[in-house]
Amino acid sequence: MLYFWLALAFVAGMMMPLQAGVNSTLALHSQGAIWASWISFMVGTAALLGVVLAMRYEWPVIADMKHAPWWAWTGGFMGALFVATGAFLAPRIGAATMVALLVAGQLIASLILDHLGWATFPQHSINLGRALGVVCLLAGVVLIRMN
Repeated sequence: MLYFWLALAFVAGMMMPLQAGVNSTLALHSQGAIWASWISFMVGTAALLGVVLAMRYEWPVIADMKHAPWWAWTGGFMGALFVATGAFLAPRIGAATMVALLVAGQLIASLILDHLGWATFPQHSINLGRALGVVCLLAGVVLIRMN
């Protein structure tokens, strides 16, 4: 089962540049990246609603959701920023540079989150191997951007 989850993460990662390209194309036909991002979120919302209804999930209990910390509600904002930024940057800096920078930012933030064990992540201290992984990734960003 672990290999399935690893493959799923890999395939989802492959969707990042594709999503940015699709959304930047939509931006050309919808008055810009913000409208394209909004449309993307509406389509995504409809798709998730369809899944919820098809799977017959129970609706969340609002009283339970009130106990979530304030920052637990910021994921939608972060997703909107990510989608809008991708739609805006894709035609300006290209897929490889954009994704390299996105992944570098994601990896650095991930190391910090793992080190702190924050927001439901299991705690994994930063060590030499993890630090070298970041350095190699940053070198990759430089090499990709040199072209």
